[in-house]
Amino acid sequence: MTTVEYLSTPETVVPQELIYGVLRAADAPLPQHQAAVGDFYLALATHVHERAVGEIWLSPIDVILDAERALVLQPDVLFISNERSGILTDRIRGAPDMVLEVLSPHPRIGRLAERVEWFARYGVRECWLFHQLERRLEILSLLDGGVAARVSFLERVPIHSAVLPDFQQSVSSILRWSY
Repeated sequence: MTTVEYLSTPETVVPQELIYGVLRAADAPLPQHQAAVGDFYLALATHVHERAVGEIWLSPIDVILDAERALVLQPDVLFISNERSGILTDRIRGAPDMVLEVLSPHPRIGRLAERVEWFARYGVRECWLFHQLERRLEILSLLDGGVAARVSFLERVPIHSAVLPDFQQSVSSILRWSY
């Protein structure tokens, strides 16, 4: 399937991605996953909007990393800074500054390593990985197509981000739902 064909399919809230021409779809996520996604979105949206530094987006939303090679992903949450706002047109056409993936015990679409590789290769600056079972956030700093640094934040440790430098919340202050 080409990117043009993918984008002409009917709108859906079913999680789906286009991986080098192959459509991947998944079942709806579990409530715990969606609760974590929602909590992170609310915390990040409040932070970003108060500072007017860009926009936060919530899945399902297509991020076209490579239109020619038909690579379209749907990260759980993503941030686009004001400096990169030009990638937001009819779709997101390019690399967001930051993506956040809530990791479920049973991954729904693809392998994590391949997703991180794509994010790095196409210019995402940070990839936040929330490990649900451990209630731990891992921030990968991405540079030159690879992982340049990896930092873990336990439940009560304030989160520090190069992309959102003023963000100081902890995982425990973000998550409202106990699971």
